[in-house]
Amino acid sequence: MEKQKVIRCFNDWADGWDANQIVNAEKINRILDASGLQSGDRVLDIACGTGVLTPFLLERGAASILGVDIAERMCEIAREKHRDKKQVRFLCADAETASFSRSYERCIVFNAFPHFSDREALLKNLLGALLPGGTLTVAHDRGRAALDRHHAAVRGISEKLPPAALLKAWMEACGYVRVRAAAWENSSSRRSKRSCRRLSSSASAPTASRP
Repeated sequence: MEKQKVIRCFNDWADGWDANQIVNAEKINRILDASGLQSGDRVLDIACGTGVLTPFLLERGAASILGVDIAERMCEIAREKHRDKKQVRFLCADAETASFSRSYERCIVFNAFPHFSDREALLKNLLGALLPGGTLTVAHDRGRAALDRHHAAVRGISEKLPPAALLKAWMEACGYVRVRAAAWENSSSRRSKRSCRRLSSSASAPTASRP
């Protein structure tokens, strides 16, 4: 995967991004439920795009939000949309290598994991941003079959989502604990169970430093 191609594509798509998104509050709130988000939490929103999750995080009482995206145009739009929210910041950076302070209770990677070229490096780096007991949630608002079809259509800027067992193994090798995976059906779309399943994986930072 070519990282510069990923940046170019998302910069090119940024201006039409919100108009082309179908934001389903039920799906997002189920994902945030799974993340363990609580009022007062500090949140690291990885691959934040134009800030799609920001209103939902604020509605749940997030004390602060740092949205991170590798595409500068995405960040510019996000800053403009949420310029009146003093507790929200957006940073254009590569989340695989960026230096984050260890100050977050929640880290969320929403609809973005297949676009990272070194996913194990990403997981390791995000663990360093979590406070003891904090959680990382990797989530998508569609099922695996739909994800595979979508990412097959954008070759060169994404890879298939790894099997749940492999993602779990990566997380545990990085030092995460209490790793779990979930898939569920959206109650508003029960006609086709295969097409409306959602995927989410959550893991926690250790509550104490390892020797």
